[in-house]
Amino acid sequence: MHLLVTGGAGFIGSHLIRYFLGAHGDCRVTNLDSLTYAGNLANLRDLEDSSRYCFVKGDITDGDFLMRFFAETRFDGVIHLAAESHVDRSIANPTAFAETNVLGTVNLLNAIKASWEGDFSGRLFYHVSTDEVYGSLPAGEGLFTEETPYDPHSPYSASKASSDHFVRAYHDTYGLPVVISNCSNNYGPFQFPEKLIPLFINNIKSGKALPLYGKGENVRDWLWVEDHARAIDTIYYHGKIGETYNIGGHNEWSNISLVRLLCRIMDDRLGRNAGSSEELISFVTDRAGHDMRYAIDASKLKQELGWVPSITFEEGLAKTVDWYLSNGDWLEEVTSGAYQDYYEDHYGKR
Repeated sequence: MHLLVTGGAGFIGSHLIRYFLGAHGDCRVTNLDSLTYAGNLANLRDLEDSSRYCFVKGDITDGDFLMRFFAETRFDGVIHLAAESHVDRSIANPTAFAETNVLGTVNLLNAIKASWEGDFSGRLFYHVSTDEVYGSLPAGEGLFTEETPYDPHSPYSASKASSDHFVRAYHDTYGLPVVISNCSNNYGPFQFPEKLIPLFINNIKSGKALPLYGKGENVRDWLWVEDHARAIDTIYYHGKIGETYNIGGHNEWSNISLVRLLCRIMDDRLGRNAGSSEELISFVTDRAGHDMRYAIDASKLKQELGWVPSITFEEGLAKTVDWYLSNGDWLEEVTSGAYQDYYEDHYGKR
């Protein structure tokens, strides 16, 4: 099987590619990524010499490029992860999110439809989305199911909701074989340090403030990224065409409780006095349109396909802290911007 992963140089994408290549010896993977700030080829440096892995630099907002690309290579399947994903950035520049997440997805669907030419046997377009499309839940009440109506509140979640609708429309209108999954917050190694957990690990290490929105009461369901990769693999091979599957970690934590746990782990790992890292916590003006709570009901995925999370949040967070503390060079390259030279240094000369 020849699989295309879009956005494979990102956090989730790099884990997914590594998982697929490890789990399926007959699988080849092409990684298509435009290498925006969130794309880091160093995440996959261990695969660069593999005969089953190939990287192509390209932008899904360029429809002409995609048409040429798919005309040159016939893929058996596509897993679409390429997206702008940071809510704060979407508030500052919503147009970029519409261009990448909506127009980029439509461009990709058009190129796939033209390439497969109605021959859909053994082929699949897998669209990776987010629980944020469902909106906000009251504290302690209810869960998002696959039937929950869409109610996006940020430019990011609105752009992902729109892309979900286009994917379903191409299935209903053209018969394109698709599946969609909506996941909760991911965490783990290689996550870009604008996200809460790696940002706060780095800040604690450096003795910087830990800014929490509002009172830190917002609740999220946290999903270990390797569990997410395994869930995508399960859905890709065993999911039903046209269906949506929610992927959650069964780990609801308020931001303040999460950060306090993180502080305790960091104090232990760094040999600091208990409670010293908590002194870095500060509360800042809440984010505009900040959803109070996300919580995933992943029972469909469990009942139909047998997937369940493999580790608790406490275990996963400890593993995440240990990885970042053991990979200071990676973190330094990202925070300094040096990682952006990786493509030219390692691929530009080939």
